[in-house]
Amino acid sequence: MKSLKNLIIALSISLISWGSVYAQDTRSNENGEESVQIVLADTVGINIQNKNFVYVAKKMKGEITLDGVLDEEDWLNANQMENFRLVTPVDSGYPYQKSTGMITYDDKALYIATIFYDTIPGKRIMESFRRDYRFNYNDNLLTVFDTFRDQTNAYTFGSSPSGAIWDGIVTGSETNLNWDSKIEVEVKNYSDKWITEIKVPFRSLRYPKDSKVWYVNFGRLDLKTNQKSAWAPVPRQFPHASPAYTGVLIFDEPLPEPRLNFSLIPYVLGGYHRDFEANEEAGYRKSFGFDAKIGFTTSTNLDLTYNPDFAQVEVDQQQMNLDRFELFFPEKRQFFLENQDLFSEYGQYDITPFFSRRIGLDAPVLGGARFTGKIGNDFRLGFMHMVTDQTSMMPTRNYSVLSMQQKIFSRSNISFMFVNKEYSGSDQFNRVAALDYNMASNNNVWTGKFFYHRSFRPGNPDKQYAQGAYINYNKRNIKLELRQAAVGKNFLAETGYVRRNNYILFNPEAQYTFVPNKLVVAHGPFIDMEAYYSHEYEKLDHVYEAGYFVNFDGNTTVTTGISDNYVKLMEDFDPTHVSNVYLPAGSEYDFLLWFGRIETSPRRPLNGTLQYSKGEFFNGHGDMIETNIAYRYQPYINFSLNTVYTNLRLPQPFTNQQFWLVGPKLDITFSPKVYLTTFVQYNEQVNNTNVNIRLQWRYKPVSDLFIVYTDNYFADTRDVRNRALVLKLTYWWN
Repeated sequence: MKSLKNLIIALSISLISWGSVYAQDTRSNENGEESVQIVLADTVGINIQNKNFVYVAKKMKGEITLDGVLDEEDWLNANQMENFRLVTPVDSGYPYQKSTGMITYDDKALYIATIFYDTIPGKRIMESFRRDYRFNYNDNLLTVFDTFRDQTNAYTFGSSPSGAIWDGIVTGSETNLNWDSKIEVEVKNYSDKWITEIKVPFRSLRYPKDSKVWYVNFGRLDLKTNQKSAWAPVPRQFPHASPAYTGVLIFDEPLPEPRLNFSLIPYVLGGYHRDFEANEEAGYRKSFGFDAKIGFTTSTNLDLTYNPDFAQVEVDQQQMNLDRFELFFPEKRQFFLENQDLFSEYGQYDITPFFSRRIGLDAPVLGGARFTGKIGNDFRLGFMHMVTDQTSMMPTRNYSVLSMQQKIFSRSNISFMFVNKEYSGSDQFNRVAALDYNMASNNNVWTGKFFYHRSFRPGNPDKQYAQGAYINYNKRNIKLELRQAAVGKNFLAETGYVRRNNYILFNPEAQYTFVPNKLVVAHGPFIDMEAYYSHEYEKLDHVYEAGYFVNFDGNTTVTTGISDNYVKLMEDFDPTHVSNVYLPAGSEYDFLLWFGRIETSPRRPLNGTLQYSKGEFFNGHGDMIETNIAYRYQPYINFSLNTVYTNLRLPQPFTNQQFWLVGPKLDITFSPKVYLTTFVQYNEQVNNTNVNIRLQWRYKPVSDLFIVYTDNYFADTRDVRNRALVLKLTYWWN
């Protein structure tokens, strides 16, 4: 046995010295294709889906200049990732156009290079220079680095042919692009290919001490051929950023030892504001504050913030509200987004004990701290404490959140969270304890969750619980999901998002996909049955949907179906949200509507979506048209027009109501560092017109100058409600 081990090590050293990532033998996978098999000492014990796809990164001996010209010795001698496999439209075979990837590194940074060959006539598709572009609307490179090898969390970096940067954090199948790093990107376009070079400072990454093996994948979206491909194979039903389907990355020397990493990000701000609606005089403000990041090791980090200001955060896209419950708007503030999954992945999308957007919603944030990190290979820890200022309506409030996550099996974990919200100067508080089990099979076909949450408050009434479970089965042709939840009458998560209380939910879903890969690439039926009951199992409401989708070659998709709705009102409700007339509590309504949706190919400069629904609405009728039309003059100008038109025809004493929500948006990107966005939103339902003009100049990595102008008018009279102008300068200092 010892001699066999020595033989394996000797072969491994030989392979590395030859500069080859290829194997000693070749076998066929389930599609009959040849796949590389490799045995290296560093991969012994690795048991992932693509364990036989191994890349050895050589440490640099010289220097590399980012210029899109791969003429340095380190690139010429680097191993190459080749033979990318198709992911879509089918996950068998090879793409029409060849791709090559490479990795090298020094003591300060990771370097990535790709050569994407493109010999098909026509322009490469690139919307703009804007950072974190829309993935499906650009030819692009996407890389995934799972530094802790947990097959759940990863970093993603990439670029489009315009040189626009893509960076984010992957959690499961979701990608959070609001996280920014100090990466540098250079792209050079040739007639037959485009070459990308990326530099990622190790200071921007978290990884274990003595790191020598990560998991990695490289992917490409080629909109000319409508093909998505990846170096390590990924089934078509999963995104090719899926951490479950990465290959193995071996560094021929260990990565830099962790050291204290300190970054300070101060800001200064000046601005003008005036509230015309309240008859206030114009006011001027000036402010300063800072964020600080302290990396104790490459896997633990402390973030501090003092007097943060979020004036530069992109404005929310408004929504038409015809529902009985609170609308959801995502978190966009940078401070809350790093390691967000440690705090935001509890419960499910409409039952979560912690929603960071609650902090600072109605009062300025004075400051706070957040510690996040990985201790050992399998344990993650997060702690956050934030303080909001006293206002005329609210006292000072303290928010504390503890999150712990223990990995079990290959890709599952059990997590515990405790949320504490306290009001200064009083005995009032709100607390939530949460226990979640997150399950994912090694091949990601089975995923699921089981959770139990309990709230606490003065007096502690009963029925303060929320409980839920779901199981998901996702194969190439069939997708099945069963979701169940129950929320007690008195469950209260003031710092969370709980859409409704006092119900039991059952929600099965199913979809079958045929993949002929011809003029029609994929098509199939789907059904979604969502039913709510009281705790005595009396039906409260349901939404049963059934339909069919067709995805054509070129990526145009048509969907149609019917929706059967039943509602028993627990409270008086005005479906229009603008009248003084209400449907009475206890009344019941059963209504049916038809819907259709067309989404055109993103390859065309003019593209968009159109959705139309028509049918009954409570005790009347309603029509809704939603459109999003976009035109690009690449890579400088993108113009989009979001429109929602609603026509509600309810019987007396209601009056017919017609609402328009119109949102033209002009996005000009002068370069990868300078953007100008003008977003106008005319909303008749809330009687408001909002104008937001935002200029951003990234004069250094993660250092910005923002100028933001905001105006609000009454939609019906055009009278000014309020107005503000803000100038903000930030600087990232290491």
